[in-house]
Amino acid sequence: MPSSTKSPIESPIEQSTLARMLETMVPAGADDADLYLQHSESESISLEEGMVKHVSASTHQGIGARVIKGEVSGHAFTDRFETPALMEAARAARAIAEGANSLSPVAVHDTQQTRTLYQPKNPAEAASMPARREMLERLDGLARSIDPRVKQVFASVASSFSNIHIVRMDGAHIHDARPLVRLNISVVVEQDGRRETGSAGGGGRFGLDRMLKGEEAERLTREAVRLALLNLEAIEAPAGPMPVVLGPGWPGILLHEAIGHGLEGDFNRKGTSAFSGKIGEQVATRSVTVVDDGTMPERRGSLNVDDEGTETQRTVLIEDGVLTGYLQDRQNARLMGMEATGNGRRESYAHAVLPRMTNTFMLAGEDRPEDILASLDRGLYAVNFAGGQVDITSGKFVFTTSEAYLVENGKIKAPVKGATLIGNGPDVLTRISMIGNDLQLDPGVGTCGKEGQSVPVGVGLPTIKVDEIIVGGTQA
Repeated sequence: MPSSTKSPIESPIEQSTLARMLETMVPAGADDADLYLQHSESESISLEEGMVKHVSASTHQGIGARVIKGEVSGHAFTDRFETPALMEAARAARAIAEGANSLSPVAVHDTQQTRTLYQPKNPAEAASMPARREMLERLDGLARSIDPRVKQVFASVASSFSNIHIVRMDGAHIHDARPLVRLNISVVVEQDGRRETGSAGGGGRFGLDRMLKGEEAERLTREAVRLALLNLEAIEAPAGPMPVVLGPGWPGILLHEAIGHGLEGDFNRKGTSAFSGKIGEQVATRSVTVVDDGTMPERRGSLNVDDEGTETQRTVLIEDGVLTGYLQDRQNARLMGMEATGNGRRESYAHAVLPRMTNTFMLAGEDRPEDILASLDRGLYAVNFAGGQVDITSGKFVFTTSEAYLVENGKIKAPVKGATLIGNGPDVLTRISMIGNDLQLDPGVGTCGKEGQSVPVGVGLPTIKVDEIIVGGTQA
């Protein structure tokens, strides 16, 4: 049996106790099992009406115990680290295979983490709360100085730091320390009784000092004001089927929602995705290559290891239009006879592991963005999105634009409001006729929801032309 000394990576629970939990919870016939130990600290400060109105700080910790046998998964958790509570959680997780023989004694051993995609430091330590307040007040003043029509400014900056310990059935003890920061700016403008809003944000896995000292916060503030003023000029959106050009960066959220979810392992194992059983088939225009990459330094969606302790990787999902793979956690990969891709993710110790995206984007092509726009006789140029929804089974989606323009004879005309894009993800992949050479990633604000769980993600896209999408608007 292992000694009772604590791990050198400072697990709050001794390795001998973790070993006892595994021995208690794992039946001999189990396919997989793990413990997920989490300690998280979060802080946020927000400004409204020129003054700080909300400051919060919180800490939470707990451990999740999971046993997998075939397609069945038993999951239990507790936020108490006393031995009786830990053993109760272990027995609850085991209940899916009650009566089976226990696992042989486990020797928990530290597994060295060699990858460092982000600094294992609490990002809040890099900036005091007064410094954060001063930054928000400065951004408020900047927004109001840009244009007298700015009537209200909302600004917030948040940070979190999670210490994660994963102990697997084979005794591997894996540690990851995950920083995360985010800045949001929203502006309200008014002219002749008409009010409009504009928003911008950014973040990633780095210290708050980068937001305070760099020019990014000021750039985001100017962007929020620009979008709000633009909306004052917007005309009613056209309606009907038409060619649409998607701008680079954040419009990759359409790729994430309408296509990316359909490439996750659980949907394909169950045969409920529009992409089920199509590996090796042509599913997109030949110039389309889609990648999920969790190894990009300091990106919001990146992780050194996923929430099962598997190293993240760069996974090519669609290459030259051909479907090449799915995003897999350990359970779905095993059941499908595939390799795990480092995409097993969970919101917290209290949640089950699901195959999820990290940073998902389409690779750049060879077309110049200006040539793509010039090819439109009459269509829509969608630069930014406010949100949307998708049916994974069919791939059908509806997305609302937050910045879009009418294009006529290859020239950008008036901004439009109220435009929605209605289509089918797999169908859109076959209608992409031009791909720009200007791949951009989003500024670091993406959050993905699935089965009630939210996790940070990244998206990206070059400028692309889709020959036809139905645009929902108010002007026929």
